[in-house]
Amino acid sequence: MSEPTLRQLRTFLAIVASGSVSVAARSLGITQPAASQQMRELERHMGVRLLERAAGLAKPTAAGEALLAPARRALAAADDATAAVAAHRSGEAGKVRLGTGATACIYLLPPALAAVRKRMPGLQLSVAMGNTDDMVRQVEDGTLDVALVTLPVPRIRSLAVTRLLTDPMMAVVPKHEAARFSEPVGAADLAQLPLILFEAGANVRSLVEGWYGAEGRPAKPAMELGNVEAIKALVAGGLGCSILPGSAIASGMRGAVAFALRPALKRNLAIVLRKEKIVDRGLRTVLDALLELSKPPLKR
Repeated sequence: MSEPTLRQLRTFLAIVASGSVSVAARSLGITQPAASQQMRELERHMGVRLLERAAGLAKPTAAGEALLAPARRALAAADDATAAVAAHRSGEAGKVRLGTGATACIYLLPPALAAVRKRMPGLQLSVAMGNTDDMVRQVEDGTLDVALVTLPVPRIRSLAVTRLLTDPMMAVVPKHEAARFSEPVGAADLAQLPLILFEAGANVRSLVEGWYGAEGRPAKPAMELGNVEAIKALVAGGLGCSILPGSAIASGMRGAVAFALRPALKRNLAIVLRKEKIVDRGLRTVLDALLELSKPPLKR
């Protein structure tokens, strides 16, 4: 079996991502025949079919599915090799791929991203959003360079996890209902109103469910949403109460009031990075800006 080339692996991943050889070819800046040739050579080297047609799209076979993660790691390693050389130059350009949750992206990242832009204007910075497990998996396979996520994270030997800051969780109720509550509020108090929570799968949702469970009152949401601003709007509209990260309500809310919880609940955020990741100037700039989020007055 011959070893695949990076060009072949890149073509394979592009076809899987787009479901089309022609679309993948355009994204890579090559012709469709060239992309098809790359795939034929890759399959010949591997000795197995990697793609098949299904519903008009190019889909990975079982063997192709098995190749996805190693292919991504190989390209990530190639990027690291390039970064290792680039680290010896004093250029201003670079690229960093950062992953985080929607709440952190909206309420915590803006000052960090502004600091990065000021210190390294030529840095190309892309931000992906998702739940903790998705972001950690993408850091592991090299799709992302670094992630800012809510703990806990899966135990993976290849990853380094650095705790960054603590964010208190707060109860949020409609303003016209606030007189019914006294701080701090417990699960029994919040039972007076319909419960609106983050959708299942998010670490914040798991934290809230654990808090309710510890009080002997399983969380029974009337509504589930994936957007914190939508939750805040529904609470302000009088449709129920919620439990949200303090960072999401620190700037205040119209039509809603926040209360501390009894017992107190908090989420811990951390930076996740591959242990063997080469930290070039661009990534170091991003890491430094993230670490500054833990300094007063942002520390929770």
